Amino acid sequence: MFRFILISSALIACAYAGVLNSDVLATGRSDSDINPDGPYQYSYETSNGISAQESGHAGHSAQGKFAYYSPEGELIQTSYVADENGYQPQGAHLPTPPPIPAAILKSLEYIRTHPQYEEPQQQYRPQQQQQQQRRAPSFRKAQPKPFFG
Repeated sequence: MFRFILISSALIACAYAGVLNSDVLATGRSDSDINPDGPYQYSYETSNGISAQESGHAGHSAQGKFAYYSPEGELIQTSYVADENGYQPQGAHLPTPPPIPAAILKSLEYIRTHPQYEEPQQQYRPQQQQQQQRRAPSFRKAQPKPFFG
């Protein structure tokens, strides 16, 4: 019985060790330089293709880039700047807006070169309005009509 447990434990250990590969146990290098005044920089790279580097001034701005391989095997590279204008990434894999259709561009150019005609508006004349208010509708007393005639 002891031999059975020993042999089965050895087989399980060998099977488990075969599952591990170099992607799971990534090794690499890293470097960092952080100054108390605020500027810093760091970089790292792993054996499975992941890498990153960044430099900047703490709390004010940063710029850097990172790269990795997608599950499809494609290299994904992104560079970025982060400053008072926000985070601005750039990379071939990032989505971009579709181009503006030619008809829309043509209509925008037409609008730019042909300003709208504005009709002259009537000026507000308070005197005329006051005179109209003074002419209140007159209610005349109805004169009696003759009964027979």
